[in-house]
Amino acid sequence: MEVLSIAAVVGTILFLLMLFYFVPIGLWIAARFSGVHISLMQLVAMRLRKVPPTRIVNPMISSTKAGLDLSRDQLEAHFLAGGSVDQVVNALISADKANIDLDFKTAAAIDLAGRDVFDAVKVSVDPKVINTPNVAAMARDGIQLIARARVTVRANIHRLVGGAGEDTILARVGEGIVSTIGSTDSHQKVLENPDSISKAVLAKGLDAGTAFEILSIDIADIDVGKNIGAELQIDQANADKNIAQAKAEERRAMAIAEEQEMKAKAEEARANVIQAEAQIPQAIAEAFRAGNLGIMDYYKLKNIDADTGMRDSISRSTDPDV
Repeated sequence: MEVLSIAAVVGTILFLLMLFYFVPIGLWIAARFSGVHISLMQLVAMRLRKVPPTRIVNPMISSTKAGLDLSRDQLEAHFLAGGSVDQVVNALISADKANIDLDFKTAAAIDLAGRDVFDAVKVSVDPKVINTPNVAAMARDGIQLIARARVTVRANIHRLVGGAGEDTILARVGEGIVSTIGSTDSHQKVLENPDSISKAVLAKGLDAGTAFEILSIDIADIDVGKNIGAELQIDQANADKNIAQAKAEERRAMAIAEEQEMKAKAEEARANVIQAEAQIPQAIAEAFRAGNLGIMDYYKLKNIDADTGMRDSISRSTDPDV
């Protein structure tokens, strides 16, 4: 009997736990006292659809207290679609208090698009400041300037779905700073009046197609960088010098090659002369045999050769360079 009594108690406890799990009476009572009309059967149906009732009822209580009319079906459908019901409801409450035109359909679409709709409403009420990284640009006089800007933006609720984010704003502002400084004749003008950059960049309408509205662009700091123009001129001069040296080296190599070719031709000519001189005795002997050269002619030739050698030795002895 005692075992049966214990089993009955345990069974009763489990039954009550299952009953209170599927029928959250406490949550139903809190909803009724908050003015939210929802039945116990609807709460049980949520359990069967695997929707936690607290994730729907608590946001309904918050929205009802804030004076918003949101249906259970809307919140439950958004939850089943993978959205954050709490974020959407909080965003709608904040937007209503700030007199921002935002309906549930738009807020749900923004949330399902992966954006923080509640944070977007806060940024729409309290504008956000985005600091750009260092942006280096060169004025027309060749001096580099390094600027940093603060961009004050406000969220554009109706462009959050499909609109570009902060990275696009930073990229466009950086591009605007570079183009503005690059079109300035002197870097001193930029240093004297940094506001000219802000005005020029702001006038370009850089927030088109983004999820933000640019309120102001302020140059936080601007520093002088390198003399890019002078460095480019130095690099060009070095390049021209290297080209001239290469051309001079090419001409020298061609001159050396030409000199070597002339020497080779001279050596070839000298070899031809030596070869021709070596054939003279054979020609004289042939002339003797043929009777074309007499003995007297031969001696005259020897005398001429001796006379030429003597004159050559005399000229060498009198020439100081020899």
